[in-house]
Amino acid sequence: MDAMAATRLKHVGCHISIKRGYSGAAQTAAAIGATAFQYFPKNPRGLAVKAFSASDAAECAAICREHGIRSIAHTTYATNLAAEGALREPTIQSLRNDLEIAEACGSDGVVVHFGKWKSGTDPLEGYKIIIAALNETLQDWQGRAKLLIENQAGEGAKIGATLEELVTIRQLSAYPEKIGFCLDTCHFFASGTWTGANWKELYEAGAKLGYWQHLMALHLNDSVYPSGSRRDRHANIGEGAIGKASLAEALSAPEIAHIPVVLETPVPAQSSHQAEIDFVRTLA
Repeated sequence: MDAMAATRLKHVGCHISIKRGYSGAAQTAAAIGATAFQYFPKNPRGLAVKAFSASDAAECAAICREHGIRSIAHTTYATNLAAEGALREPTIQSLRNDLEIAEACGSDGVVVHFGKWKSGTDPLEGYKIIIAALNETLQDWQGRAKLLIENQAGEGAKIGATLEELVTIRQLSAYPEKIGFCLDTCHFFASGTWTGANWKELYEAGAKLGYWQHLMALHLNDSVYPSGSRRDRHANIGEGAIGKASLAEALSAPEIAHIPVVLETPVPAQSSHQAEIDFVRTLA
């Protein structure tokens, strides 16, 4: 695969708790040798807007600059771009709050799942609602941090699993320049889009679509279940159904060399992701 010669990853890390604040998360990343990390900007169980410490966020940004660390935020579990009714406005306000926190922390963007359309069988209606939510969230946003749309595993709803869908949603939004992508390898595999043996074809298709040039983060996860299972359960790198060889092939994509590569894999009790981060670097 000549166009995908092996590259050395610049920013590898994991998801880190903010129990010691945003600056504490950055300090933890530096302590374990991570050059990237992901965090929930607030309680991941709801949509409440958080009044955050600007000084703590600024210290996070300063620590990341000092150590060459890139960070990304992740929206709450309750966030659904396809939400309707009473949930729509709280979802948009929560997303704006996440963007504000990410900007203050110096993060590249906020990862948000594609959206789960639950109200009908016509996916086009779901796409329209997702695009409208993106537009409303971003219409007055002037920050550097972007919304990073993540592909889905196919659990509960069959939309948002293909590169074509993600690219089209971005293109049809009113603010494509404020939107990037986050690729989750477990989701890509579980959805059946990636079989573990067709990376070259998917890479070439993504290049034609213009997907890779807007990829801003990678969730690097192995999968407990096989391709096409539509079951999102992460395994440690090289210990799941995707395996070392296929994950190494994915990491060889040149666009991945300079973006945050974040593990969301199980971590041993009383330990850290440090050894797994080092292992990922050897795969690249």
